[in-house]
Amino acid sequence: MKRRTWILSALGATGALVVGWGVMPARSRMGSAELMLPEGGEVALNGWIKVATDGTVVLAMPRSEMGQGVHTALSMLVAEELDLPLAKLRLQQAGPDTIYGNVVMLTATLPFHPLESEGGSKPTKVKLGEWFVGKIARELGINATGGSSSVADAWEPLRTAAATARAALLESAAKQWQVPASELRITAGVVQHASGKTAHFGELAAGAAGVSPKNVNLKAREQWTLLGKPTPRGDIPAKTTGAAQFGIDVRQPGMLFASLRLAPQIGGSVQALDTQAALALPGVHKVVPLEALGGSTAGFAVVAQTTWHARQAAQAVQAQWAAPPNGALDTQAIEARMLEALKAEDGFAFYEKGDANQAEASAAKLVEASYQAPYLAHATMEPMNCTAQVKDGKVTVWAPTQVPEMARAMAAKVVGVDAKDVALHVTLLGGGFGRRLEVDYVAQAVQVAMACDGKPVQLVWSREEDMTHDFYRPMHVAQLRAAVDAQGQVSSLRIKSAGDAISPRWMARGLPALSGPVDMPDKTTAEGLFDLPYGFAHQHMAHVATRMEVPVGFWRSVGHSHNAFFSESFIDELAAATQKDPLGFRLALLKDAPRYAAVLQLAADKARWGSALPKGHAMGVALHESFGSIVAEIAEVSLQDGVPRVHRVVCAVDCGTVVNPDTVAQQMESAVIFGLSAALYGKVDIQDGVVQQTNFPTYPVVQLAQAPKVETYIVSSTRAPGGVGEPGVPPIAPAVANAVFALTGQRHRRLPLVKAT
Repeated sequence: MKRRTWILSALGATGALVVGWGVMPARSRMGSAELMLPEGGEVALNGWIKVATDGTVVLAMPRSEMGQGVHTALSMLVAEELDLPLAKLRLQQAGPDTIYGNVVMLTATLPFHPLESEGGSKPTKVKLGEWFVGKIARELGINATGGSSSVADAWEPLRTAAATARAALLESAAKQWQVPASELRITAGVVQHASGKTAHFGELAAGAAGVSPKNVNLKAREQWTLLGKPTPRGDIPAKTTGAAQFGIDVRQPGMLFASLRLAPQIGGSVQALDTQAALALPGVHKVVPLEALGGSTAGFAVVAQTTWHARQAAQAVQAQWAAPPNGALDTQAIEARMLEALKAEDGFAFYEKGDANQAEASAAKLVEASYQAPYLAHATMEPMNCTAQVKDGKVTVWAPTQVPEMARAMAAKVVGVDAKDVALHVTLLGGGFGRRLEVDYVAQAVQVAMACDGKPVQLVWSREEDMTHDFYRPMHVAQLRAAVDAQGQVSSLRIKSAGDAISPRWMARGLPALSGPVDMPDKTTAEGLFDLPYGFAHQHMAHVATRMEVPVGFWRSVGHSHNAFFSESFIDELAAATQKDPLGFRLALLKDAPRYAAVLQLAADKARWGSALPKGHAMGVALHESFGSIVAEIAEVSLQDGVPRVHRVVCAVDCGTVVNPDTVAQQMESAVIFGLSAALYGKVDIQDGVVQQTNFPTYPVVQLAQAPKVETYIVSSTRAPGGVGEPGVPPIAPAVANAVFALTGQRHRRLPLVKAT
């Protein structure tokens, strides 16, 4: 399929979306005040904001807080426009209306090269694509927290909603005091006039209700007093004291507890259960079979008085498991199949420039390498859990989820009721990383609750079930080839990768009515390969889509997480092959990408690239763009007993306008540790259909004593915000691998870098 043909078809996604697209009405994301149900004298001003009688502002919060600081960041957008102290703003979970959908997360799926999408000179195809997908996204209103998109998506609508509320409040005061609105100002949530008259928002809200201000202007950047300033996160005090409520903390009167066991083989099922011994244990209520819903594997749950009772009883059940119908999976066999597909198939070309074939034919030398990345688990600190109650035809769910409306729809589907009969409460998330974009655990909890006579029941997975029944980051392989001409210049770059696509499988699990052809090209497979900023004259970037039976899902930074390892390690190989300094080699290729070059140079300057290091230490560098942000990382590494020891990581980031610099630094630190754990140790092996890694002893992460010092430097920018939560992950693996090469002369082309002992 030609690239332009696919783009046009992908913009519509499926026939269900294409039908009538030309006449879809424009939908405002402001929303009506009716969406914010008033309580105790509150007054709603639009679909995002209402005002309490004491002047407190209530913000409808559509995004899930999982440690990334989004609740504080979005609050800051509103507080800035209202000139309101953060302490006078509180959050309320947003309802199911489409205005709360995440538009940016969907427009980011377009497979355009980032250099095509910069500034006001975007090609027509980019403008058309963004407009079209944005229009569809607004109509669908898919509420999801992911893709490092929360601030980018809220940037315009939240500030506009707050600015509109501000204008309405000023008009209310002007009308009450019979003065021009232009003479009024707001300080700390209080409207003031030179005459001495003052009123807080609560005293003006009734008069502001229903007002549609004609002149609504966002504050100019030079007027900001909060945005861009280091600001303490609002969720930290409650998390410090233990008052914060995560999903696993939910308690309801008369609540029961459940523990599950799933078929040990991926795709397996229950053949027979002997529950006699389990039911004889104290505190045990019943055993509930679990259907394979939401992409999960079938199994059973035991309901008891406490989680401990339930876990003990679950182990006491004598289960006979049936093998998966398509046979048992094996990662070695899967890798062999991927390598065969990589060799045999041309794949889908996501990006082409010049004539790579001609450049290779006339090359003085070809540089070639193969790379591989394994399956990875999410390993969130808070295991999968959900609390549910089914009573009198109504369903109530308490869930740590990244996709509240998908969770609501799944609960409704399981019970057989309308979605309006499902009340969903989103708790804090003890880690998400993409795992909680799935709703399998919600389906399981609701199945259990249906058997519990109206009582609420909390289902908690064990760590072992969590690790062995994940939706894993896909295994991917890649072949990279570059042509070096007679002058020693790299004239072309060809990359072909192979691996499973995530998006179509996720859509089929969670949004089956909207899912398209499962083999439609998926940007996540090739992101970080087809969209490199380097100025090679000839490029050909393709991906061979495979379809293995291992359940795959979104993992922090998605395709970038492994593709950056492939591309940035190979860039280092090319520098070595042409006898160039890795930093200078990159900078020479970034002459037409000054934004990227500036980030890379900043990291190099702060790391003092080229300066003397302690004996046995070396630096490695990597540069990568993802989710609208550019990150360069330089890792200082030594070897201890043959194992890489990372001492220091210098991060430079251009993420556009910064809302809270503290959060940027925190997320870079988090990303480095998360990515370093995967780079050094992360691997999921499947033998005879069973995942071998079951807990942290067999799936280790970087410990406190191993954690490097992380320094973050932010490039000043007036661009709209880019992502922050994920862009720091991709560069760390290649930066460390490149440092190891500088130390040893040995090139690591497989992850993890540390072999299991």
